[in-house]
Amino acid sequence: MSVEVVTFGCRLNAYESEVIRRNAEAAGLADVVVVNTCAVTGEAVRQARQTIRKLKRERPQTRLIVTGCAGQTEPRTFAAMPEVDRVLGNDDKMQVDAWIDTRVHFARAGAWDLSAEEKIVVNDIMAVTETAAHLVDGFDGRARAFVQVQNGCDHRCTFCIIPYGRGNARSVPMGDVVAQVRRLVANGYREAVLTGVDLTSYGSNLPGTPRLGRLVKQILKHVPELQRLRLSSIDSVEADRDLLEAFAKEERLMPHLHLSLQAGDDLILKRMKRRHLRADAIAFCEQLRRLRPDMVFGGDIIAGFPTETEAMFSRSLDLVDECGLVHLHVFPYSARPGTPAARMPPVAGDIVKERARRLRDKGDTAFARHLDAEVGAQRRVLTESCDTGRTEYFTPVRLTSPVAPGAILDLTVIDHDGRHLLAA
Repeated sequence: MSVEVVTFGCRLNAYESEVIRRNAEAAGLADVVVVNTCAVTGEAVRQARQTIRKLKRERPQTRLIVTGCAGQTEPRTFAAMPEVDRVLGNDDKMQVDAWIDTRVHFARAGAWDLSAEEKIVVNDIMAVTETAAHLVDGFDGRARAFVQVQNGCDHRCTFCIIPYGRGNARSVPMGDVVAQVRRLVANGYREAVLTGVDLTSYGSNLPGTPRLGRLVKQILKHVPELQRLRLSSIDSVEADRDLLEAFAKEERLMPHLHLSLQAGDDLILKRMKRRHLRADAIAFCEQLRRLRPDMVFGGDIIAGFPTETEAMFSRSLDLVDECGLVHLHVFPYSARPGTPAARMPPVAGDIVKERARRLRDKGDTAFARHLDAEVGAQRRVLTESCDTGRTEYFTPVRLTSPVAPGAILDLTVIDHDGRHLLAA
């Protein structure tokens, strides 16, 4: 074994894991496992710790390196684990020099017995002002390619720890993004997914402050061979005119958006320090559907945010129908130490779980309705394995006949099994 990377969390982490693997191998590391963590919830941190313990039990002689958002925000938590040999910060993990230094660190006599503090290599993420392009050739085992265009966030939602793991907003220059997409297409990828922490803040620190919509148009113009372009989660309040126009006119821009909604009640949204109101979210979905009638939306909603009453929660439930959400991600509220929301009056844990269940049930009903409506439709499916794929709308598909991964096929939806469309 050379370098294995275990990835938790978002698509941006998936992209960065490829850079980590390349840099660690280039630095001469071998027989190491890197755990690229997520910090979005306490449960994500718990799962990372559980995985680390399991990996060490299974491979007692393997070096374990922790990085990612949880490694950045809680370095001492992981350094104190006897299973962990090194903790690298979120900026450090992208630097080949940090991996060379890690190899030297492991080569020293007695490195197994370092103190927790000596294991930590975590810089001040708030001091990082640029995000460099990292040319990635491919993504092991994935049919679609992720392209980092932005990192960090300038906003401070009261529940969110991620800015402290990622730093302030910074963007990759447009020319570098286009070059990365062109490289991936040349390597056989038919779909690219633009990723970032706060994607719609793209360009805020670049000369001329280009917006996300302009970047999308430039990619589609200068990489005509790219068959499908997709966006990861966006904040609808920041969507610019060029982006809306691109959805209206560019067939290669997939008609699917995942929205960072978080709640459906205005007072809760204000206490979250979000920048939109309920009516804004509904109006945005209506506007995009007028421009692109086949648009499909997903959304993140938090259940049981501090001070949330039953009436407030019911507005989040209703938002699923009012925005016409198909792909719902439900997060039971998880207090993150150091955030303002952690100091607010909490909702009882059993109520949080019950509300999360009701939201998931609501999402399941909406998704089932979407699957029913797709039966009989013709869809272009990107194959992800020999028998699975996704439509333009990111709907999962099971194929009746095996095919090669990474192809785009014109198929007819013949049925569904409650979780996947069945297509031939």
